[in-house]
Amino acid sequence: MKRLVIMTVGKTHSGKTTFARALEKKLTNSIVMDQDNQAEFINTYYKNLQPKQGPNTLKHAISRLIVDYAIENTDFHLIIANSNRNRKSRLYILEELFNKNEFVRILVHFDIPDHVLRFRVAHSQRNTNIFRGASTFKEVLARQQNEDITDPVEGEADHLFLIRDNKEVDSVIQRILEISKND
Repeated sequence: MKRLVIMTVGKTHSGKTTFARALEKKLTNSIVMDQDNQAEFINTYYKNLQPKQGPNTLKHAISRLIVDYAIENTDFHLIIANSNRNRKSRLYILEELFNKNEFVRILVHFDIPDHVLRFRVAHSQRNTNIFRGASTFKEVLARQQNEDITDPVEGEADHLFLIRDNKEVDSVIQRILEISKND
């Protein structure tokens, strides 16, 4: 039986982590890998080690170690709860880390309208200790709204789900649970 890797894609405050945690509760033998946890750990204990500019290579290295450990030493389904908005990075993760012979690869794209995201950011209670370059989620969202990013398309993974409204979350979780029973 193949394991699942579920990768979320979307802007800040689109519901990726909330979805991942809800799925983890329902999908037996699964674990969430969220780079915000690594960012908070680094900012709390190793702030001076992280790069001042460019890619956050320390955060990525810790995340890669966790993923590699889970792949090699467990039989868990993996839920990757990050923005994953860059197509090249998504394809690297899906094709290089998660062999299609061992994993069913699923993308869940959160395409939430910007006005909803602005409202959520304005009322956010989330810890900002995950930031390296930005100081607020409003700043992160503004940057994300101006990025030239390619949305996921059919064929990038074995399955692609689109969520445009929180009301669709439960049905997507149900479909993923069905996939887990069939593969």
